[in-house]
Amino acid sequence: MTTIEDDRVATFHTSLAASGRSSAIPESDDAYGWLVGSWELNVRRYWAADVSAQGIKGEVHAGWALEGRVVQDVWIMPRRGERSAGLDKRLNMYGTTLRAWDSSIRAWRITWSNPAGEHFEQQIGRRIDNQVVQIGTRADGTPTRWRFTEITAASFHWLGESLAPDGVTWNVEGEFLARRTP
Repeated sequence: MTTIEDDRVATFHTSLAASGRSSAIPESDDAYGWLVGSWELNVRRYWAADVSAQGIKGEVHAGWALEGRVVQDVWIMPRRGERSAGLDKRLNMYGTTLRAWDSSIRAWRITWSNPAGEHFEQQIGRRIDNQVVQIGTRADGTPTRWRFTEITAASFHWLGESLAPDGVTWNVEGEFLARRTP
């Protein structure tokens, strides 16, 4: 037997989820549809620290939302089964990205919220050649660039970078290798 609360949760999830991309988004501008699904992450760098030797794993789950005008995801690190109380805030990610299509700029407005690690960003995303590139500026004025590279049906490489004070050098702050899970 389901409870009223179960029904409310189910109604929320079905109201949020969409079965695919809205026809209002041209196929040529669909920069994120390939991301829909579940992914396992191997974490190489996080907050500019090389953590590859620690064997940190993460997970990503993405889907179409809001009548197919948004791709929303949940990025989790460490994985749900490996999480515990008192995680170091700098290595704690349980956040969501909203990638909302904005036809007035023919690009995606990106909002990243990671309350577990107190990390929030806003960017603009577009497909550029064979990459998806998101550009933004942090509240302190630091320019950011997040990129999905080496995108295939089964994998991608993600890089999070910030521009150094010299205005030329991009510093890698985050790096993930992703593999699609069934």
